[in-house]
Amino acid sequence: MGDPVNPDVTAVQKSAAADKATPATASPGPDRADLRPENIQDAVIRLAGNSQDGIQTAGAFLARLAGRSDHDVMTYMTIPSTISGGPSIFQVRMGTGEVLSAGDEADFLVAFYQHSYQDHIDFLKEGGVLLYDSDNVEPNLDDKRFVYVGVPITGLTVEALGGTAKDKGKNIFVLGLIAKIFSLDVEKLATLIKEKFAGKDESIVNTAIMAFTAGYAYPVGKVLTHQYQFEHKPKTGGPAQITMDGNQAIAYGLIAAGVRYGAGYPITPWSSIMETLRRELPKYGGLFVQAEDELGAVSLSLGFSYSGYLAVTGSAGPGISLKSEAIGWASMAELPLIICNIQRGGPSTGLPTNVEQSDLHQAIFGSHGDSPRVVLAASTVEDCFYIAIEAARIARKYSTPVFILSDTSLATRIEAFDEPDLSKLMVDPKPDLTPRPAGFKPYDLERITQHVPPGTRMLDGKYPLLSGLEHDEMGHPTGSPKLHMAMTAKRRKKLQKLAEEIPVPEVYGDQEGDTLLVGWGSTYGPIHDAVKMGREQDEKIGALHLRHIHPLPNGLEKIFAKFKRIVTVEMNDQGIYGFGQLAIILRARYCEPKIESVTKTDGLTYRVKEILQGVFPGKFVSRRGYSPNRPVSGNGEQDVEIARHESITQGVG
Repeated sequence: MGDPVNPDVTAVQKSAAADKATPATASPGPDRADLRPENIQDAVIRLAGNSQDGIQTAGAFLARLAGRSDHDVMTYMTIPSTISGGPSIFQVRMGTGEVLSAGDEADFLVAFYQHSYQDHIDFLKEGGVLLYDSDNVEPNLDDKRFVYVGVPITGLTVEALGGTAKDKGKNIFVLGLIAKIFSLDVEKLATLIKEKFAGKDESIVNTAIMAFTAGYAYPVGKVLTHQYQFEHKPKTGGPAQITMDGNQAIAYGLIAAGVRYGAGYPITPWSSIMETLRRELPKYGGLFVQAEDELGAVSLSLGFSYSGYLAVTGSAGPGISLKSEAIGWASMAELPLIICNIQRGGPSTGLPTNVEQSDLHQAIFGSHGDSPRVVLAASTVEDCFYIAIEAARIARKYSTPVFILSDTSLATRIEAFDEPDLSKLMVDPKPDLTPRPAGFKPYDLERITQHVPPGTRMLDGKYPLLSGLEHDEMGHPTGSPKLHMAMTAKRRKKLQKLAEEIPVPEVYGDQEGDTLLVGWGSTYGPIHDAVKMGREQDEKIGALHLRHIHPLPNGLEKIFAKFKRIVTVEMNDQGIYGFGQLAIILRARYCEPKIESVTKTDGLTYRVKEILQGVFPGKFVSRRGYSPNRPVSGNGEQDVEIARHESITQGVG
């Protein structure tokens, strides 16, 4: 049987070829949008509708196409926390230059419903294009700030697919429209659609291709005189690009790092890591268990690590709270373990599908007693892959629990990056069963502890114990005050030793000057773009981003001394003392009063101008003229978007 997709793909390709043969109209008609210049380097496309419409699927197709076309890409999405669904967006920023943030404003807004238009029109840049479903949306055409392109998306989808229930394919219809307007590679998009629905009923693939073809075939020349086309800068040699989200990157990074076992319990936004590991680990001779609860999950993972195979567990903030006692056991027993915390808004069950960086203190201090652990934070999707490898290296070398902090933004964000050289990165996960010499003590006070897997031969016949009780150098329980002091110091000193080997982060932008922005986690891109914009306005500003947060690398104080202000940019509350969680740690560590904070808790990622308005009050005024005293109208997602500008709180240095 032949490929059922090919006839439709061919139709799309013929349509694309016809477009290339027809020159664009030189001058626009009175009712048509002029999209010059045709060749563009960068565009922000926002799809706004309901989660049931599959806009995340359509947006993901655009992101993955960008990766396969050697373009840089970054996405941003919001989804409702209710099972029944609700208003949702998916934003794609793609281009030929370096893309560090998802974009402050949209160049192109697709509105599926009236609420989509009303809630997001103020996010569209002046002169931008609003593509709306004229079956469901009535825009204010008297507002001359934007270009309006009305297409009966719902009706045309039903007409193309047949039957009133077939409007479910309108996300793919819109994908075809966007492919036409932006002159995207339809052959690659058709391949992506086929891959997405591979393994499903043949009719599903055919229906998707039919919807895409109908959208692509729509005569956009009726309303558009020009079509965008991204400048293409082909890569000269080097590795190919891959495209994935942050949770996928962590999962595959763990596999590359030699992690073969783990256990977890479902919770947003951690769950997709668990599902990836459940699917992939058996291919490498491993196993991932869905436990009955969070305590069972961490306990199973400790059992795997005890056997000599470095294991992983994970959750979001609520689940980490439940795991905390067992993680303290790992600190006392000095057992290597990786714990992923994919943060969301808190406390309690908080904001299940929104982003926050409010679990930093939980990761560092969240245990009874002096319970040292290492805390790392990924900054980009690519870094999610490499941070997992770094976490495994540290856990093995220092026999300690290691936290990987990510968040909802990184978990769901799609980026393209160079394919890792796995031949140089893959770690052999086999446990070290080398016989230990006579006199070997796993908890030797003069050395960093090295866990001895069961089954290892001890040549003097003396086998160690392992427990959560304080112990002597062979692991035997003890209540000795002297030994408890010595063992507490031993567990502390190995983290101090780790701090000596951590490289000091490079400063981006000005190497000395007035202001240094300090960040961690997913704020990396917006902070770096803020530095770019600030320097364009003659600010002496730099940025430093931390991957190793506990312990901190030695030497940061030398960098801080070169700037008049140190401002942490964080997605958590300023607290009762006026400082974000990282700022509190830095002020305690360096006793430096010039450390202050810009923080927010609206559950959304930072915009670039939002950072600049917080760091330089009154200097970088929003084009919308938002006022910090503007009342909140209770209009759902619109107010959330407004809050991105308004709810900036500052600490006082």
